[in-house]
Formats: sequence, C-alpha cells, structure tokens
Amino acid sequence: MLTLQNFQPLAAIATTPTAAKTLQQLCQNGITLWVPESIEGIAGAKVYTGSLKSHVAEHWKTHQGLIFGLATGAVVRLIAPLLQHKSCDPAIVVVDETGKFVISLCSGHQGGADKLTQAIAQLLNATPVLTGAASTLGLPAVDILGIPFGWQRGEGNWTEVSAAIARSEPVQVIQEAGSTLWQSTVSFQKSSLSLEASLDTIPRIYITPLSEKGKALHPLPLTPHPSIHWHPRVLWLGIGCERGTSRELIESTIKHVCQDHQLAEQAIAGIATIDIKADEVGLVEMCRDRNFPLCTFPADILCSVTVPNPSKIVDAEVGTPSVAEAAALCAAKAQHLLVSKQIFRASTEFQGAVTVAIAQAEQEYTGRTGCLLLVGIGPGQLDQITPAAQAAVASADAVIGYSLYIDLIAPLLQPHQIIEALPITQERQRAQRAIALAQWGLTVAVVSSGDIGIYGMAGLVLEELQTQGWDGNTPKVEVFPGITAMQAAAARLGAPLMHDFCAISLSDLLTPWEVIEKRLHAAAMADFVTALYNPRSQTRIQQLTTAIEIFLQYRNPQTPVAVVRSVYRQDEQITLTTLEKLLDIPIDMLSTVLIGNQSTRTHGNWMITPRGYNTG
Repeated sequence: MLTLQNFQPLAAIATTPTAAKTLQQLCQNGITLWVPESIEGIAGAKVYTGSLKSHVAEHWKTHQGLIFGLATGAVVRLIAPLLQHKSCDPAIVVVDETGKFVISLCSGHQGGADKLTQAIAQLLNATPVLTGAASTLGLPAVDILGIPFGWQRGEGNWTEVSAAIARSEPVQVIQEAGSTLWQSTVSFQKSSLSLEASLDTIPRIYITPLSEKGKALHPLPLTPHPSIHWHPRVLWLGIGCERGTSRELIESTIKHVCQDHQLAEQAIAGIATIDIKADEVGLVEMCRDRNFPLCTFPADILCSVTVPNPSKIVDAEVGTPSVAEAAALCAAKAQHLLVSKQIFRASTEFQGAVTVAIAQAEQEYTGRTGCLLLVGIGPGQLDQITPAAQAAVASADAVIGYSLYIDLIAPLLQPHQIIEALPITQERQRAQRAIALAQWGLTVAVVSSGDIGIYGMAGLVLEELQTQGWDGNTPKVEVFPGITAMQAAAARLGAPLMHDFCAISLSDLLTPWEVIEKRLHAAAMADFVTALYNPRSQTRIQQLTTAIEIFLQYRNPQTPVAVVRSVYRQDEQITLTTLEKLLDIPIDMLSTVLIGNQSTRTHGNWMITPRGYNTG
C-alpha cells in the first residue's frame, strides 16, 4: 500500500498466537510478520530462530520501522540497549494483543512513528496512542516541519525551540525561501508561531538557504536566543570543469563558494552542467553519494541564456559561451544569478579546474517521489469508509476535494496536513492541482463521495496524467474504492440489485443528452434494474421527466421505484413509490433513484429483485 511506502522496510514481531493473528492483517500492506518457531498456522508469517533479542538487533539497522505485538514493558527492555538518537533510530510501534490500541513508542517525529501509528490504527480500526506534545496538542512538530518539502535540518537548539512551542510561548518564523503551504495548516494557525518581525529575545525558526553564519544578516536581539535552521533545497549549482577533474576538487570548490557567500550546503538542490559532462566521473560520483540530481543541458539551450560573464574560449571549446552560469539559471528557472561564476584551479593536491555559479529557484527540490491516493469515501458516514481509505486520508501530506466531502471526513484530517477544498464545479482544477503537488513530491489524497472510480475524480485525474505524458509510474497512483451511491441506497432498501443492473447519470454537462437518451432506451428495453445518478438539479428539470417517459415505454407503470436522498447521512430520506408516480416525489442532486425491473417487488419497506433461485 502506498500509504506505508515512506516507512519501508517494515517488520512486525509477535510472540503469541493472538498477537500474530492481529498483526497478520498488516501483511498485505508490505509488512513482514515474524513469529517464533512455537507459533504455527499463521499465513504469510516468517519464522525466526534464536533469541528475540538477537532478532530485534538484526533488524534494527536495516528497517525503518518495527511493530511489536508485545507488552510495552517488554518492548522497552528489548530496545533499550539499541537506542542511539531519535534522528537515526527506527520508528517503534506497539500493538496490544487484541488490536484495540496502537502506541507510538519511540522516534515519533523524525522516525515517523506517530504517522505510522495513525496509519496502522486506521487499518486495524484501533485507537492510536500518541503522547508527544505536538501530536496531542495538534501543534507543529518543528523537527519534521520541512520533511514533506524536502527541507534539510541545519544547526540550532531544536529541543529548546520545540519546548517553547509546546509551552505556547511566542516563536518567530523568518522564512526567506521554500514553500509557505505549511502556513495554511491547522497546526500552524493554532500555534504561537509568528511571522511578524521582532527584536525580542524569543526563539526563532529560520527557513533559509543561508548558513548559521549568514544569520548575521538579520537584525538580532542584543542577548542570545535559541534558534533552529531549516534549509529548503533551492540552490542550483552550475558547474563546468576540465575533463578528468577530481571529485575532491569539485567538492572543495563547492564548500569554498558556499562558505564565502554564507550559503548552507544543505540548501543545494542539485548540480547542472552541459550534456557532454553527463559522464564526468568526479561529478557523477559526487552527485550519487550526496544524493544530488545531475541535470544536463545541450549547448544550444545554454547558448540561448543571457549570462553576465560569457566566454569566447568556452564557446569555442563546447559550443556555448557559458556552462556554469547558464546551466545554473536553466536548472533554477531563474533570471538572475545568486553567485556569478567562480573559477578554481587545482593545486598539487587535486587535479583539474572547476567553475561554479549559483542560482536560486523559487520552488524547492523535494527529492521525494510523490504519489496520488484516489480515495472513495462512500456515502460520507465515517464507519462506511474502508480502513484502507481512512489510512490513506490520514497519511497524506495534502488532501484535496470538494468542500462538502472535506467536511464529511473532517475527523480523519490531521493538523499538519495541507487541506484544499475547491467548489463543486472545479473538478479539473482539483485534478490539476493534485497532480502538480504529487509531481513536486507530496503524497496527495484526492477524495470523492461514493466510489472515486464511479462518476468520481479517478477518471479525470488519470486522463489529466495521460494528457501530460505520464509514464504510468511517477507519480505513483493508488485507487481506494468506496461504497457508491447505488450500493449504499440498495443496502438501505434490501436487495434491489440482486439481478443485472446498470447506472446512468442524467447530467448532460459532460455527456450529450442524445447519448444519455440512447442509454436510457437500452437499459429500459433490456430490463436492467437502473440507478439514476444526478437525477435533477434546480436548473435541469426536463431530463428526469424524459427518462421516466422512456422507461414507461418498456416497463409497467407499477414498477417499484425508490428515491434515496443523503443516504447514510443525518438527513437521510427513503421513499418507495412506482414508476408512474415518481415525479410526485421531491428529487434533487443528493438523491439516487433506483428503478426496478419486471420482477422487482416490495415487501413492507423493503425492495427485492429476485435472482431466480426458486424458479424452475
């Protein structure tokens, strides 16, 4: 499941049959379940030999998360000798034997145990137990604030700044680069963080490409104050070099240029150069080991970029008057350089020569593979949403949907999430926005009522991806089914869909009415039980009347019909009638109409379509 992809590899460990059966439910989500030799008959589980202590130690360094079906005290004693620091320890989650509670034990923020706990709790229909101040109070966890955007942690007193936020003390945010989407979250809005300038001795959060030394450019209080640094990856380094230039010279040049201009190396987005340098060994090795993307551009593209320091010598050698400056501007999609080209030649220690220029991008490089979670939320009542769909919503960085749908799933939303609710008529804008965020690197949940693949957003999102040349893999996509309106209505009515059925939308906004009429004739003639979606709006009246007239050409006027409005919601209304009297019933866009076939009948408040088991 994509909702757990950021935690892989994951391992679950159980030592009793009851706990093993509870954790077995997680196996289909990419989690490996381990049990001792004494437990048999657990499908999908692997058996460990030797001591549990040794087994845990073996998985400690290779797994991002460990899920225990043990007593909390036993887990504490097991992991105590292995704990090093929250920045490198795996997420530790404990599930009680019967699966009623899921506890985030260690590495709640940086290790992701809090998010993992919430996802597992949704899958098991359990209660998540989070004890960190940020989680319990719904406040920003500053040590993971920039992770969705690929920001890198810099220097600072992280403990003291986090404590100040937990105490609701004023904390100033100085943001000079990177996305401001986090400022729209509930956790920020209810916190004591302030974007207003202050000279008071209050803690500060710097979101900047500047290094700790570069902080001196800001007005500072006379007395020290605790501060932390987040570095959005906005700096694109254009590099030109002689063939065979050593990796050491390239790295030392980058370090020197960044130090000279008070720039943090953590803010480097990537390296840009001319395409003939795509196989430059020193450059390739450095990018590989430091996780920098290497962007290359052909000479004709670089030629078209206006730079402050063109070179005729470079032009004669590689076909463009600029490599470093032009490549930096191209990669950053910027008009101006932050640092003009600097040339460094090898000493006796290193080999070659390097030219470096730096441009700053408006949008940071996240370094993450985004994904789209297309989620059907069913009729809207929370207990009608599948556990997998609930986990998908809760685990997303951003949730996008029609405002009514967002309101219906409000209890599933997290304080740190980016929530974007758009009007009902802006389906295409919703799809495009979700795709843009996913292509940038975020995990985005797109929600629709009913099943997202039945008159929902799934088709539109996939069409948009196809139009944009999607390769089918990036961003990743997973579709979470939901109970569609006709299924929900049928459940309230009994068994009206027991034989062949179809669904037809009467909205002609996206389908010509002539096509809808053909489908109505075909469904009525073929004696399908028929669900009518979008039957009537304030301005679209005649379509339902015409649909009834068509069905009356083929069906008995006494054919049972049901109108179900706002199914499974607080104002639910269910009306049983007949085909000839259907127009006497109030019907709107929140209604689903079910028209029976020739054998459908009613019994009390129930509607039944026989399958034919008792015939013959």
